[in-house]
Amino acid sequence: MKRAKYWRMLKDKTVQCQLCPRFCTIQPSQLGNCKTRKNIDGTLYALNYAKPVAVHIDPIEKKPLFHFLPASISFSIGTAGCNLHCKYCQNWQISQASPEDIPYYNVPPEKVVEDALKNKCKSISYTYTEPNIFYEYVLDTAIIAKKKGIRNVLVTNAYINEKPASELYRYIDAANIDLKSFSDKFYKKICDASLEPVLKTIKLAKKKGVWLEITNLLTPTLNDSPDEIKQLCKWIADLDKNIPLHFSRFFPDYQLLNIQPTPQETLFKAYEIAKECGLRFVYIGNVLSEKENTYCPKCGSLIVKRFGFSVLDTKIKNGKCNFCKEKIPGIWS
Repeated sequence: MKRAKYWRMLKDKTVQCQLCPRFCTIQPSQLGNCKTRKNIDGTLYALNYAKPVAVHIDPIEKKPLFHFLPASISFSIGTAGCNLHCKYCQNWQISQASPEDIPYYNVPPEKVVEDALKNKCKSISYTYTEPNIFYEYVLDTAIIAKKKGIRNVLVTNAYINEKPASELYRYIDAANIDLKSFSDKFYKKICDASLEPVLKTIKLAKKKGVWLEITNLLTPTLNDSPDEIKQLCKWIADLDKNIPLHFSRFFPDYQLLNIQPTPQETLFKAYEIAKECGLRFVYIGNVLSEKENTYCPKCGSLIVKRFGFSVLDTKIKNGKCNFCKEKIPGIWS
């Protein structure tokens, strides 16, 4: 355990967590909503510190990040727990569990960085569940990694308050933020959360200079209407038309087993809407197609050819298209 950051004492040893927009009020011996932060005799502790339940080496494309160190590998960790409760979560067995109830590895921050270096990983990814709820572990690891020249990556729901995000994002190089919908109704019904804090965090990450990519999982009948897709795309384009947007195909899981996988035509239509809204880099995930490639927005040439999570060919040098020398936004080396 580690003493948690971002909380305050109330009365009678009750505390209020101030890490995420839930602002959980936690009685002694009780857990917060995320099941990872516990009030022990009036002090809030992070139960998941240095206790990942998943440790893997992944291609960076799996996060997905397509404009960040392509074809590199990322040392990836995640602990039990989450501050959202998405009804379609594919990792629900660990995201909806408490660190007290699930087996884990003992991997302190120094060991994470050591193992990343040993395996020649260019980055460490905080992923699989929700890095916001293993905040102290992410922060301590990211500080050490930064000193050792390793990049830090968040794969996150962005449901975090401004002050803790501002501290953490000083050490984060790239993030894929899961913008689940552009409807607050969807967030409340499907994720037990709200939209506005996510939008604020996206703006904050952009302001802090984090390389940002966004994923939107298109779930049939719930968030896949052309009107909602257009609203989401226009909002991103107004923020920065160079932010890569990944539309991902839904597959039934957890509590949404009665909904069929996203039709491919829905994904292709979303792609066209995003392009019409001015987004320069749009991708489709969980479907093999040419729309997982990167094309130069100026000359149209194929500059990164992908197959699944593999990069087959790259025509970018010094961050520019090999053919017309257009600058391609991203972190390429």
